[in-house]
Amino acid sequence: MNWALRSVLFFTAAALAFSASLTANLQPGKAQLQSAGPLAFGPEGILFVGDFKAAAVVALATNDNKAIGKDVEVQGIHEKIAALLGTTPDQILVNDMVIHPISKRAYLSVSRGRGPEALPVIVRTAAGGKVEELSLDNVKHARVELPNAPSADAKDRRGQSLRLEAITDLAWVEGKVLVAGLSNEEFASTLRSIPFPFTSGVTSTNVEIYHGAHGRFETNAPVRTFTSYKLKNQPHLLAAYTCTPLVTIPVSDLQPGKKVQGTTIAELGNRNRPLDMVVYQKGGANYILMNNSSRGVMKLPADNLEKFPGITQPTERQGVPYETIAAWKGVEQLDRLDDSRAVLLVKSESGALDLKTIALP
Repeated sequence: MNWALRSVLFFTAAALAFSASLTANLQPGKAQLQSAGPLAFGPEGILFVGDFKAAAVVALATNDNKAIGKDVEVQGIHEKIAALLGTTPDQILVNDMVIHPISKRAYLSVSRGRGPEALPVIVRTAAGGKVEELSLDNVKHARVELPNAPSADAKDRRGQSLRLEAITDLAWVEGKVLVAGLSNEEFASTLRSIPFPFTSGVTSTNVEIYHGAHGRFETNAPVRTFTSYKLKNQPHLLAAYTCTPLVTIPVSDLQPGKKVQGTTIAELGNRNRPLDMVVYQKGGANYILMNNSSRGVMKLPADNLEKFPGITQPTERQGVPYETIAAWKGVEQLDRLDDSRAVLLVKSESGALDLKTIALP
């Protein structure tokens, strides 16, 4: 056997052993969820679910390792989810949507009902434009609770529940699950780092940013959505906040108990909440796509972001430029399908929800 072949076999075996060790740490049984919020995928199609009511993250083995290779297209998905769950479309709320890295099926976190008694459900797309429920009754899973979460009855100055902000987004970054949200500490905006498997403790870093539209430093506004990206070949987080600062944070700064100040590289307009953010490459250049509650889908250049000086003075618009993708209207959720396509959850003027596959702009 030649050296090259031995090397391939060695690294293949090592990769399989590593993957198997991750899944092996998940235990079969009923996975408990009080709520189903932000979603993210890790290795081997392990799905991480942010349970904000319980202030916990749950890892689920999806056993979905066969590539389908088709566009994700589901017309009237809210109606199909409602029929699946035995309710009406007005009682369905889609909280997040992500694409499985292997099968390329869409997974959605759903609330069945609109009040405090709403039931959490995970659904995924199936053949023929159908949907199916990911059963939690007997699934390999693991669970970790977040320390110092806001109490269940804590309110902000507007009377809104702070517990709902315990988990605002999460992602698999550098072998860990990173979780954005609020804590009950003085610097409430927090990024938590959770090694996986969940065999060691959760560490927390408090985050401060300068918000140009508000003209002040802030420590109580949580990251709304984030993704990982390398600046000068070093892993960073690109994080977006309400009203809409875009901030870079070195992953190496996320140390236990540390307070870190992010660099605000753009102010993209107030009265807006960012919803999802992805990075992609097209024509040899890198771009960021971010969909928003009131400013449509923004496309920003992602090359040389380190050259934008940090914003430290009051401003409404400044920093990284953007264009609005005018044809993409009503986008409520967004994720990459592959290197050239994205999947959108689109709400029409009639209120219907459709999943669509579309070329990255």
